Amino acid sequence: MENVHLEYNTQREKMAMPEYGRNVLKMVGDLRNIPDRAKRSEQAAAVVKVMEILNPQVRQQENWQHKLWDHLFIIAGFDLDIDSPFPCPVKEEFETRPVPIPMKGEKIKATHYGRNIEKIINLVCDEPEGEVRTMLIRSLATYMRTQYLIWNKDSVKDETIFADIEKLSEGRIKVPEGLELGKISEDIQLSRPNSLQNRNRFKHSGKRNRKHQG
Repeated sequence: MENVHLEYNTQREKMAMPEYGRNVLKMVGDLRNIPDRAKRSEQAAAVVKVMEILNPQVRQQENWQHKLWDHLFIIAGFDLDIDSPFPCPVKEEFETRPVPIPMKGEKIKATHYGRNIEKIINLVCDEPEGEVRTMLIRSLATYMRTQYLIWNKDSVKDETIFADIEKLSEGRIKVPEGLELGKISEDIQLSRPNSLQNRNRFKHSGKRNRKHQG
């Protein structure tokens, strides 16, 4: 039995616009083999019509006919000598690299607490010693414990949270001796953001709200 030769797309010519398929790519390539310019231009218009049929949603866009002809030139590698109702687009405009989006500030020191926790720590550092500062430290620690439990373990000691506060604040915050955090209710359910549990909870909540509104 003779070996069957299989051709894979990875071995074929790369398509600039794969949404139109490889047959359109072949049709565009065949246009260059038509010696008569008028006939070549006529066939190019027929190819654009095929592209419109394959991509009907393009008609919902503004200047959709212009876009289809742009797509034709892109598929042809911006090298197609025809009479077109629209000029050939400039190749460099489609090859411009996107402007990189700068990262937000510095690297997060403790990702499981989030970036905002560092801003809160800085606010606490600016608060003078006293009852208000102690209250803020307790609130901060309670919040951090909740975030810690979401991403890490089922339980965590207060001392661990206090140590993280002092570490993240680079020693600017000293947790007062004897400070204790309240116990977490056994009824509270902690789950990660976008988790299946959260999505189901919001889904059922939405159903209940619609039922009450009805």
